[in-house]
Amino acid sequence: MDLDILKCGNCEELKIGFHAGALGLFAVMGIYNAAAWLARRESHLAVNAVVYAVLIAWERQHINCHLAELGPRVVRPQPDQPPARIAA
Repeated sequence: MDLDILKCGNCEELKIGFHAGALGLFAVMGIYNAAAWLARRESHLAVNAVVYAVLIAWERQHINCHLAELGPRVVRPQPDQPPARIAA
């Protein structure tokens, strides 16, 4: 199978979007399980919350890899630099 999307450097924005969506779902499910564990103290809820925390870290790593693949096309402002001014 030779799909362009499966190659590095192609469709990175789309890949980031998918991983960001998964990260969002994992965050919501992790928050729910942590809150449910705090309310009911059932051990499987604590295990679920930990699993979702690991999955969140996993997805963050995937997003960082795809951002690195984009390279200099992504502009990230530096916290110690003032905002750029447009000359009139």
